[in-house]
Amino acid sequence: MAFIESLLATLPIPFAIFISIVLSIIISILGVVPSAFITILSVTAFGFWGGFWVSLAGEIIGSLIAFWLYRKGLRTYVDHKTKQSPRVQRLLKTTNREAFLLVLGLRLMPFVPSGLVTFYASVGSMSFITFAIASSLGKIPALWIEVFAANEVMEWTVTGQVISGLIVFGLLIYGFIKIRKTPSN
Repeated sequence: MAFIESLLATLPIPFAIFISIVLSIIISILGVVPSAFITILSVTAFGFWGGFWVSLAGEIIGSLIAFWLYRKGLRTYVDHKTKQSPRVQRLLKTTNREAFLLVLGLRLMPFVPSGLVTFYASVGSMSFITFAIASSLGKIPALWIEVFAANEVMEWTVTGQVISGLIVFGLLIYGFIKIRKTPSN
């Protein structure tokens, strides 16, 4: 991460913005890597508002490309595999209005995995335009929260210290739960 941060700092601004957006697109397509790392890099390289707008552009473009790729590559496969599951079929056949509200609601939550939302929307019956609008609108407040949190932690404000403490506490709880679930030999 330090390498990418120093790389962004040495590049001309337009090229650094391009690299940041391309990294966001790659993360969106992969669907399992948290975008917070690129958000932190963008805030570091471009400041609070610059980082916000660059991250937002990358996440929106990335989610649209991922939606299109997932739909092209996975829709037939998922349809075939879920024919025997009426509940999954009902979820996949939601109306555009229901799907819009569902995607918007899930995007408003900053820590819901973005790749999962994109995947389910892409294999369902939701139109590309409906997804684009719902996803983009939902990303704005969620990304603002992410950028704010990243900025506060980087500046080590009282709020940033509390956020860091909560993250450490959450990781400890997660580790404790994982250890308790591991079977003893």
